Amino acid sequence: MMHVPQSRHECRNLLLAMLPDEDYERLVPDLEYMRTPLHFKLFERNGPIHHAYFPLCGEHSILSTMSNGASVEVGTVGYEGFSTVDLLTGNDIAITTTVCQIPGEALRMETGRFLALTNEDTPLRRICLRYLQAYLAQVSQAVACNALHSVEHRFARWILMSHDRMHRAPFQLTHEYLASMLGVHRPSVTLVAGRFQERGLIEYKRGVITVLDRQGLEHATCECYDLVRKQFQRLLGQSMM
Repeated sequence: MMHVPQSRHECRNLLLAMLPDEDYERLVPDLEYMRTPLHFKLFERNGPIHHAYFPLCGEHSILSTMSNGASVEVGTVGYEGFSTVDLLTGNDIAITTTVCQIPGEALRMETGRFLALTNEDTPLRRICLRYLQAYLAQVSQAVACNALHSVEHRFARWILMSHDRMHRAPFQLTHEYLASMLGVHRPSVTLVAGRFQERGLIEYKRGVITVLDRQGLEHATCECYDLVRKQFQRLLGQSMM
């Protein structure tokens, strides 16, 4: 895809595809197609928000940064949502840093236009608010998962989520990002990835992950993946798959 889809039925962003036909068509002139390469910075903490981004594929990582420069991932966004939910409060200053950790594509809209279109009770605002609830459910479940479940369970959950967001195609994922999102050191990621390869669940070569056994991965993860998927089904009428 190298252009803005003219019909919501062609759009791979779940939220935009949920709009009524006439509302989506009115948005088309305000949307700009772009590629989101690895490490592309969408927002800097305390910096201005120039655009709202609606991913078509790929994954955006929301990072909380400490005073010593260390950062930890606190949330992720893919084709099921938009970056950044800060805008729904009318705030155009980012409270976190957002970086593209899995390369992909997105449609973006200037902040002023997004704020104008969501300032009142519009279809876009209603859909984005429903996504906000699903996003918060995802983030809160991830907090519990990181505290209670094993690295292997969490690794499988993140691979499944990333696989969904890339529409089940192979995807690029660095050891550094895996370590950050799992809250472990890089050697732990290497060990877990090696075990999953030995079991025939994935292939991981030169930073590219190919899922070989989707059903096996679903058996290898914890209940958190399915709980989040059901929340998206309930709130948006469609799972992330």
